[in-house]
Amino acid sequence: MYKWINNLVEKLNPAQEEIVNDYGETQSVSSNLYNNQQAYKTIEVVNRGVNLITDSCADIRLDIGDIMDWFDSPVRMRKKKLDQLLNFRPNPYVNADVFKRNIYMDLLLEGDAFIYFDGAHLYNLPALNVEVTTSKKTYVEKYTYSNKDFDPSEIIHIRENASDNIFVGASRLDSARKSLITLLTMTGYQYNFFDNAAVPGLVLSTPNPLSDRVKNRLLSQWVTRYNPRKGGKRPMILDGEFKVEALSKYTFSELDFNESIKRYEDTVLKALGVPPILLDSGNNSNITPNLKMFYLNTVMPLVNKVVQSLEMYFGYDMKPITQDVMALRPELRDLGNYLTSITNAGILTRNEAREEIRMPAIPGDVGDELILPQNVAGSAADPGLGGKPKKPVE
Repeated sequence: MYKWINNLVEKLNPAQEEIVNDYGETQSVSSNLYNNQQAYKTIEVVNRGVNLITDSCADIRLDIGDIMDWFDSPVRMRKKKLDQLLNFRPNPYVNADVFKRNIYMDLLLEGDAFIYFDGAHLYNLPALNVEVTTSKKTYVEKYTYSNKDFDPSEIIHIRENASDNIFVGASRLDSARKSLITLLTMTGYQYNFFDNAAVPGLVLSTPNPLSDRVKNRLLSQWVTRYNPRKGGKRPMILDGEFKVEALSKYTFSELDFNESIKRYEDTVLKALGVPPILLDSGNNSNITPNLKMFYLNTVMPLVNKVVQSLEMYFGYDMKPITQDVMALRPELRDLGNYLTSITNAGILTRNEAREEIRMPAIPGDVGDELILPQNVAGSAADPGLGGKPKKPVE
């Protein structure tokens, strides 16, 4: 089975129909495992970790290179216009920073991000409300936001990794589901403990049985008069052989909540790809290598996923601009030393080396000529030259 697309012949995937039958005709982006949006709002470490990744990714601008003539992109536009859309103003209503932060936020919390292109501007479609309708012949038949349908040619779909689906991604927070639920349970217990002015482990004992009426009256008096939230600090007078006994031998501080919460918070940060040390206070001697690892293993792979999708849609060669990222400057120094050595060795021309770091070519022939290394023994161009100076002829 073949399909004609823009004067190119493509052979359709014969297994596509079976793939759709396996995964279903519609794919919902929202996670069924856990409400990550709620976790972002209520759990401090999730909010801080997601914001750290989002802000770091959105701060990296894109260098728009030449158009890839070999790639038959459905969209053609001027390089200057594309640079304006991606780096400054994607649409008349928001700047590029807000636009990119929305994209990366969706990627982290939902596992997918969707960009709508109307031919002139770019708009973010919140991934939580997007539904993907699969195609039994190509790949995706349509995208639906609420009740509005979009053609695949109008949507730039960026997805995270997923082991059980090839159409939509999975949030990184899904792998930390148990830790998130435990964190919510522990913090909820603490909140209820203080909100209800609970004093755990106290029992009023009496040698004689009491009626329900008397017991309810005593409990009501205890709650009303001796509630710490209302400033009740008067001592209670126990008569009639009442005794106060401790039901539990553990105090609230001995429950080890802080250590447990710290352990689960570290698990969540590792699932996101954030070294926990980056959120710790104090002067840490190994903060620099952890920051470098954060950019190399978390930020840049996420940025490259967005870049690859934009390249495929617009047909331009693109690359993240990392020269301004302080954590990556040692890497740039190593790259500079590498390019200098192979250029001086005659392996690359000056213009080829400049192309590697996204700099314009040197005009004229000098930039396209190989450097011929010379040494004491002679010249690479003429081995007869060099060596010991000859004596003058008398």
